[in-house]
Amino acid sequence: MTTQTSNDYAALVLRIGLGSMFMAHALLKIIVFTPDGTAGFFASLGVPGWLAYPTMGAELIGGAMLVLGIQTRLVSLLLIPVLIGSIVLVHGGNGWLFANEGGGWEYPLFLIVAAITLSLLGNGAMSAASFIPKKQ
Repeated sequence: MTTQTSNDYAALVLRIGLGSMFMAHALLKIIVFTPDGTAGFFASLGVPGWLAYPTMGAELIGGAMLVLGIQTRLVSLLLIPVLIGSIVLVHGGNGWLFANEGGGWEYPLFLIVAAITLSLLGNGAMSAASFIPKKQ
């Protein structure tokens, strides 16, 4: 296996893992907490409640785009503000360890690092882009 092939498959694994995580968090907000409940939580943090809706949309649509390998570099960077918001507004005051009460900020920071890494690696293997014929 060449280095390029290894990198392509590494990007595939990271892309599917990170995209799935974003989709799972969006679905948690939508199905378990409900959109209105999530908006109420945002408001309780002093953030306009309406921001919950684009956040859920970004997580769900962005996560799906990552899983499919559509605009991976751009999408992974565009999702970083969601993670920064989770550190600053939710987890930052809970300490470093995510096992702390309320969850610390180590996990969102790790996801930022993963998103940056994915932005450097690109789509990788088996992305939607790889199935589109290139112009000669």
